[in-house]
Amino acid sequence: MRRRTWRRVPRRTENVYDAGRRLAGNGVDDVTDAPESERYKSWPAEKRAEILRNWRNRKVGTRIVSETDSLRIWHLVLKPGERVPFHRHDEPYFWTVMGPGKSRSYYHDGTVADAILEAGDTMHYSLQDGEFFVHDLENIGETPLEFVTVEFKA
Repeated sequence: MRRRTWRRVPRRTENVYDAGRRLAGNGVDDVTDAPESERYKSWPAEKRAEILRNWRNRKVGTRIVSETDSLRIWHLVLKPGERVPFHRHDEPYFWTVMGPGKSRSYYHDGTVADAILEAGDTMHYSLQDGEFFVHDLENIGETPLEFVTVEFKA
C-alpha cells in the first residue's frame, strides 16, 4: 500500500487546481474508468469490496442542503471514528472544513493519505470532462469534522 505521510492542507486556496495534474498525486491521469482491484490488494478486505461496490456512488456528503441547475451544496459531519463510504467526484467542486481535525482517505489509485485540517481550510478541484477520482473519508481525530462541499454541475 502506498502511504503518504501527514500533509497539511493549505490554509486558504484562492486558485482552482487542475485536477488532471495536481490532485495531490491521486492518479486522475493514470486510471481508467473502471476499478483495478490489483491496486487495492494491500487494503483491508472490507475496503476492497466497498470501493468496487461504490465506484459510481455520487453521494459526497451527509445531506444536500441546496441545489440549483448549476450547483449542489452538501453538508458532511463525521464524529471521531466515523467515515463516509467511497464516493466519486467527477464535477468541479470545492470543500471548506468548519473546524480543526484529522482525516484519512483511501484513493482509487491505491494511495492512502492523512491530513491535518484547520477551520477554514478550503480546497478547489477543477475536474474536466472524463476526469474523476474515488475516495473515502474517515475522521481519525478527536473532534468532529464538518465540511461544506459545493459541486458545480457540468
